[in-house]
Amino acid sequence: MKKLFSPAIPLAFSCALLCASPVFGQVKDVPDSKPVAGIPVNEVEANVHSYTLPDLLTLLNGQKVTDADTWYKLRRPEIVKFYETNVYGRIPATAPKVTWEVASVDRTALNGTAIMKKLVGHMGSPDGPAIHVTLFTPANATTPVPVLLGINFNFGAKPNGKDVDELNQAMLGLVEKEDPSTKAIFDKNPAFRLIAAVPAPADVPAGVQIAKLLDAGFGYATFFKDDVETDIEGPSLNPNVNIARKLGLAPGQTKPDADEWGAIAAWAWGISRVVDYLQTDKDVDAKRIAITGGSRLGKTVLWAGVNDQRIAMVIACSGGSGGAKISRRNYGEQIAHLVTPTRYPYQFAANYQQFAADPGISPMDTHCLVAAMAPRFLLLHTAANGDNWSDPKGEYLAAIAATPGYELVGKKGLTGRTPDQPMVTGEFIGDDLAFYLNDGGHAALNWDIAVKFMKMHFTPGQ
Repeated sequence: MKKLFSPAIPLAFSCALLCASPVFGQVKDVPDSKPVAGIPVNEVEANVHSYTLPDLLTLLNGQKVTDADTWYKLRRPEIVKFYETNVYGRIPATAPKVTWEVASVDRTALNGTAIMKKLVGHMGSPDGPAIHVTLFTPANATTPVPVLLGINFNFGAKPNGKDVDELNQAMLGLVEKEDPSTKAIFDKNPAFRLIAAVPAPADVPAGVQIAKLLDAGFGYATFFKDDVETDIEGPSLNPNVNIARKLGLAPGQTKPDADEWGAIAAWAWGISRVVDYLQTDKDVDAKRIAITGGSRLGKTVLWAGVNDQRIAMVIACSGGSGGAKISRRNYGEQIAHLVTPTRYPYQFAANYQQFAADPGISPMDTHCLVAAMAPRFLLLHTAANGDNWSDPKGEYLAAIAATPGYELVGKKGLTGRTPDQPMVTGEFIGDDLAFYLNDGGHAALNWDIAVKFMKMHFTPGQ
């Protein structure tokens, strides 16, 4: 899991150019990788030890799965239950209810090409913490449109103008009160500001990319993950039980139980609450909702899609460990790196700790999770440039291993692809289940590929 280098721009708006021609996508080894949180890191392919994946088409009781009916009634439910209990955490019955309102509508947004709605969902009560969503649909649409919902790392304006001036005056006053000698410094430097003014962002920081969706007849919606639950990492050891998870505590609880929701499950729950609203909007095709996110949000959208069958499509970018990457594969980030106390244990159910020392003791691996999306559409979108930590090959191998599950229910995956065939940068592989190794960096969504995948499976106006 990468730490984002800049939270100022939503990760969902990052974009990389299509490469001019495919090249073999062997991610370059990093032989001198340093330990992370005191835990060794391997980023050399030759050092990956052998492992055996659990059989995707065998139930936990040993019974073989040979037909779609057994998959849907028995195998898929036990996969979902396992990941709910042991990885991401179940949503407690005490989770808050969310009530939605349309705060504003602009029918001439993006130079008249879009209808923009600002939505607010209050958690727990009408004045409870708010989830802020911006929804764009094509202005020229005559029927409900498919929508891509992106969960991002930061959304909305920073304070500017008068607000910044007032904040600076207040903060300067506090500093002077604490240390009167600083007044002389501020007087000699009247232009000094503790908070710099920032350009007011447009409603769509990457409007050109959103235009590609609108031009194709699709809508786009987005919201900030921290509206749902906080994401404070590092030695402060903040448990991040601050918003939705705090509201969901039962009487006498101070933290979620070991099998209850971590932050990823909370963000996925937030996605489902936005889907609640989208299913009521007459401009949205409720049966064709896609979701996307990158890095820890790549993990989030995969789990949200598996867990909420109203979601028709997932485009998961660089989810890596704790997402689609094979857990048994000792390359890049490992479960132990994720759950060590100084990093991201709060993102998962506490039960996930049991697999840190040896992922091989788990009765499942991520090919099972990927296959649980079937028969719905899933694109594992990874990065060729400098993203060893997320292990693109681990996701590629998971997609290959998940393909029999898709085929069992009459869908197509990476059919005919074998693990010994290399990834190819810029090559789109698969169909209903697909894989793409982007010629770009960690979690940078290639919008042309996203639109291509949506066009393959969603036809606007039908």
